[in-house]
Amino acid sequence: MVFYGSTPMYRRLDTPGSVGRDIRVVADNLKAVGYDIGDQPVPGTVVQQRAPVDQQTTADAGPSAAAETDQETAEPSSGPPPSAQGDDADQETGAGNPAEDQTRAGQSPTPTRQIMVKEGDGVLTEGLMSAIKRWQKSVDIEPTGVLESSDVVVTRSAVRVSEVSAQTGDSAANDLLSVSATTKSVRIPVETLDLGTIKAGQKVTVMLPDGTETAGEVATIGTTIKADQEGENGTGVTKINVTVSVDDAEAVKGIDAAPVQVRFEGETKKGVLAVPVGALLALREGGYAVRLAEGRSAEGRSAGGRLVPVDTGMFARGLVEISGVDITEGMKVEATA
Repeated sequence: MVFYGSTPMYRRLDTPGSVGRDIRVVADNLKAVGYDIGDQPVPGTVVQQRAPVDQQTTADAGPSAAAETDQETAEPSSGPPPSAQGDDADQETGAGNPAEDQTRAGQSPTPTRQIMVKEGDGVLTEGLMSAIKRWQKSVDIEPTGVLESSDVVVTRSAVRVSEVSAQTGDSAANDLLSVSATTKSVRIPVETLDLGTIKAGQKVTVMLPDGTETAGEVATIGTTIKADQEGENGTGVTKINVTVSVDDAEAVKGIDAAPVQVRFEGETKKGVLAVPVGALLALREGGYAVRLAEGRSAEGRSAGGRLVPVDTGMFARGLVEISGVDITEGMKVEATA
């Protein structure tokens, strides 16, 4: 069974008075499908947590069973009736003592805890446990009012089963299945040098395998940088995954997985000065500069020219737009290899 929420079922819910966000998930889902869960205590309320249901059942059943056993195994007495046996008989049989005291004799009281309800918490009340029983009965689960951690899977929203991993005879500890979002998306590995031109919400065009095009937009930009194979110049490159959502779900309805191309509708500038991104040097006082290539030393190394402050503009394909008072077309600058 799937419930919607943000807190997974991480424990057995069998203790009346328990408090937590996982209980709030259960309460919200049962209420959403029409079950009467009763009133939930408001934040700031102090509730009493009692013994688990199983322990309560055992404690309640114990004295009754003992009383029945005593009645079944007691032998007939040949003495006078209790009313004629006197005070000694009363002391031996406990006659005249309250029945409640006899029932609870030898039992230790069940300890309770006081817990304050916080914002976002739910409480396992009698009303909620009753609703759980009714729900369990409707889905052909034994109506105990107790939820095991394995009875319910919690997801943030509706999901799609993308793969069933388990086979008959597999260990129960293995993965059962994999799920994915119900909306289809495209994942593109983008070189980190090109990320300056990509922003969340940016419009893109997705070219499908059959040659048709459909619109989309950048949904998320990853934060994990991965090393890729060698680039065009023989050096290693790093990439980040960019996820694109498709505007028209009907356009990709019949596609589960396929290679596609994505065209980003970025900014275009003409007639600007650009240098490799590796030519930028961060200044201690802030901003950037480029170092002019002003000759070589006797060993063939760069002599290290003067630094010229620059203003940066658009980034694209490993290049960056620069401008400044002392920047002119044709100037030679140093850059990383």
